Amino acid sequence: MKVVLISMPDTVPVIVHEMAVHMPNHGIACVGGNIDAQHEVYLIDLVRKRGSIRRYLTRTLSRIKPGLVGLSAMAWQYDTCQKLARLIKTIVPDTKIVIGGYHATLMYEEIAASPESAVIDFMIRGEGEEACRRLVNALSGTDRVEDIPSLSYKTQNGDFVHNPWAGPLDLSSIKLPIRDKRRLTWGYHIMYSNVELMETSRGCTRSCNFCSMKHMYGRTFRTYPIERVLADLDDIYYKRKVKWIFLVDDNMVLDTERVMTLCDAIIKRGYKGLRLVVQADCITVSRNEAMVKKMAEAGFCTFFLGIENASQVNLIEAGKGDIVSASQKAVEICHRYDIMVIGGLIFGFPQDDEAAIIKNYEFFKSIGADASYCQILTPYPKTEMRHQLMRQGLITNPDDLKKYSGLWANVRTHHLSSQRLQYLFWYHRQHVLGWWKPPELIQRRGRGWTAIWTYLFKPILKKYYGHMLRREGWEGRYQRELKRLEKMNDFPDLED
Repeated sequence: MKVVLISMPDTVPVIVHEMAVHMPNHGIACVGGNIDAQHEVYLIDLVRKRGSIRRYLTRTLSRIKPGLVGLSAMAWQYDTCQKLARLIKTIVPDTKIVIGGYHATLMYEEIAASPESAVIDFMIRGEGEEACRRLVNALSGTDRVEDIPSLSYKTQNGDFVHNPWAGPLDLSSIKLPIRDKRRLTWGYHIMYSNVELMETSRGCTRSCNFCSMKHMYGRTFRTYPIERVLADLDDIYYKRKVKWIFLVDDNMVLDTERVMTLCDAIIKRGYKGLRLVVQADCITVSRNEAMVKKMAEAGFCTFFLGIENASQVNLIEAGKGDIVSASQKAVEICHRYDIMVIGGLIFGFPQDDEAAIIKNYEFFKSIGADASYCQILTPYPKTEMRHQLMRQGLITNPDDLKKYSGLWANVRTHHLSSQRLQYLFWYHRQHVLGWWKPPELIQRRGRGWTAIWTYLFKPILKKYYGHMLRREGWEGRYQRELKRLEKMNDFPDLED
């Protein structure tokens, strides 16, 4: 059977600009890599085809004629997912469509009862490698959909049956993801250096109540065998000739002894110029300097740290505990070993007012993190935070999930309307953080692109926005930015 797995074209700005980083979709690569070898599997990452989706899919699917198309989407991408499902049914009417990812996992009952279920044949809840492998075999006649855990399938009368959840997978049985010519889209980069994704673990045991991760994996932390991780690294480094690797682990550093063992194995392997980027929590990093030192020796060059907020009240509200001092110490330790820090900030907690927003940005600036990824608190479906905010009457947009990307104020606070929150989130970023100035560490790593930013793009943009401010003021500039963001994930060629 021919299978095509597709990820969504919707994207959000990251770090500097949405064009600065394009990473392949690791989820569909893992699912595709675990489909049995007798089937033909292809991957399409539509983030690389944003300007010609209909034309590209019409040409590609008409040529391949797949028996099954898989679509993976998060909540804020699901509107596009529906449109793609309808388009695919017009291009290859006889193909079956399966959807998976976070939104299908959390909202499978709602999807099954909705009008868009007419073009959906199957849903996979949770991890997809085993369920999708067996689904492909079932459609080929060697398995039965009724027997596949975590699969939802449609009966002849159009109703969905939801098989029991399979539970967490044994990661030692997971094969390597697809990174070869079966990946039909390409051009993935960090600042125009080739990049690939891999994972060494899945899940997180932290209690953050704004996160939907536990619905995907349960509150578990599972690790791949060290030998499997090294085989994955070899595939990227030697076969794909790529040295930048982003580890998609939810929180890799939960098992610090394992991290040290893995780092020793990587160091012994002798990779030259390896650059690893990882997500980690501030508490673990702040308490384990020896681990951070070892990670730096192994090639870990960038940490994404969930700093979240400067307010102890807000952190407790989020289920994070008081990590303010841990955030500062974690940044200090990372910088001690030349590790770049991208700090995650969240705004819009119930008690936030304008002073709290300013304090949050000032705190971030004071701890010296190298770059920020700022979001507004988002009431993701089925999370504890959503239930809390709903009870308090603070959710102003409960239904338009397309705006659940972290960029939009879907909530109000006790002091700010959602419109005011949106504006102040944007306005004080300009005033407090200001124009991004690449720290010395980043300049050493990327003298070319940081020089282009510093001496070409930034002066031009400052002059352009200065002229706009004189003509239209801050409100005018803000409205222009909103319009740009509103259009970012509009795809006119997908409209019926």
